[in-house]
Amino acid sequence: KFCSAARRCISYEELKDLKKSNIIHIDVRERWEIDRFGKIPESINIPLGELVEALQMSPGDFREQYHEQMPAKSDHVVFSCLAGVRSKQALDFAMSLGFS
Repeated sequence: KFCSAARRCISYEELKDLKKSNIIHIDVRERWEIDRFGKIPESINIPLGELVEALQMSPGDFREQYHEQMPAKSDHVVFSCLAGVRSKQALDFAMSLGFS
């Protein structure tokens, strides 16, 4: 499952369509899951336990840690995980920090 504020949960097909536009895809699986199951192309891996801190970093610190541009609070962000539970939590965390 993939979660975004606009529709809460979206399908894989909807994610493929969204990735054609300007979205930021954050995969909140643990690093060992990425190693075991593979990285989703064009996604940023931020394990759920790091997400709140990561979304409050300075843009420079974020780039240094995750090698990507930090999402702005107005950016379209989609979260993913293995089963959908963590991506829903990630969405709730991001929205509590002011992400729309």
